[in-house]
Amino acid sequence: MRRVCVFCGSSPGADPIYMRTARAVGALLAERGIGLVYGGAQVGLMGAVADGALSAGGDVIGIIPQSLRDREVAHQGLKDLRVVGSMHERKALMSDLADGFIALPGGCGTFEEFFEVLTWAQLGIHRKPCALLNVAGYYDPMLALLNHATAEHFVRPEHLNLVLVSPDPSLLLDMMSRFIPPDVEKWMDRNLT
Repeated sequence: MRRVCVFCGSSPGADPIYMRTARAVGALLAERGIGLVYGGAQVGLMGAVADGALSAGGDVIGIIPQSLRDREVAHQGLKDLRVVGSMHERKALMSDLADGFIALPGGCGTFEEFFEVLTWAQLGIHRKPCALLNVAGYYDPMLALLNHATAEHFVRPEHLNLVLVSPDPSLLLDMMSRFIPPDVEKWMDRNLT
């Protein structure tokens, strides 16, 4: 993997472990020679992951819509900050530039970004790994929801294998580098009752 896109919150979150972990993820990517693609902000976990990568000499690409740049949340220390016209353009460019995706803790935007790339993987639009860094069990409720959706036949069991999960950033990157996407059609068996 040359570059990983990290989705994460623009807030620091309630537990200081989130900020520490975001900074550590950025540094780990840089140490492994993996570039960071992220949302371009200097605030919250977004700023921490970028700062971690930059402090370790990493390559960082920030992508931010003009409307957010106008609010002065853009990271001022980036050599490669790309300003786009919309959130849709931002997500498309992030996806194009990345070889895989990691979601750190975050809110609705993080969830939406992660589920969009996961849906694209499920539909075969890309074959890139989609990973959740389950910091302090943050994603346990989401994983429970995915298991519930599978039990209710809205998600195929094979598609759960598209979601890589670990609380350990190093292990998660190892899982991503070994990822082989399953060859499964999206559509459920219409004869299921």
